[in-house]
Amino acid sequence: MFSGANALNLDAKGRIAMPTRYREVLRANHDGRLVVTVDIQSACLLIYPGNEWERIAAKLQTLSDFQPQERAMKRLMLGYALECELDANGRILLTPPLRQFASLDKKVMLVGQLNKFELWDEQRWQQQLDDSLALIRTEGITASERLADFSL
Repeated sequence: MFSGANALNLDAKGRIAMPTRYREVLRANHDGRLVVTVDIQSACLLIYPGNEWERIAAKLQTLSDFQPQERAMKRLMLGYALECELDANGRILLTPPLRQFASLDKKVMLVGQLNKFELWDEQRWQQQLDDSLALIRTEGITASERLADFSL
């Protein structure tokens, strides 16, 4: 399970180095295989370990090519999907279309989301945090039935 926010630098070739604490798990449990695609609800990228992506791909395969929203989702998530492997230095290469979609520049944030990572432009990540806090403060957590009984 992946958690935590990590400040990273995108190098001149468009590579990021996965934090050391994730590399061993990714290599041992997923053969270092990752799939990077776009988030359809936010301006960030999603990075799935290979085995997790297989589960997502199976779900996408069940979607209809005749229902416009389902086809659009398949088109975006599969069209941008990039299969990659950690190199010897624990890096992955992000293609220009992926970097452009998420407006990634030099400073990025890798955020663990249990079964996947989100990759954000650092400034957009900070804005997302601010927006999330504002939403919780104005709406509260009781606005969601699933969060009504949630406690920490």
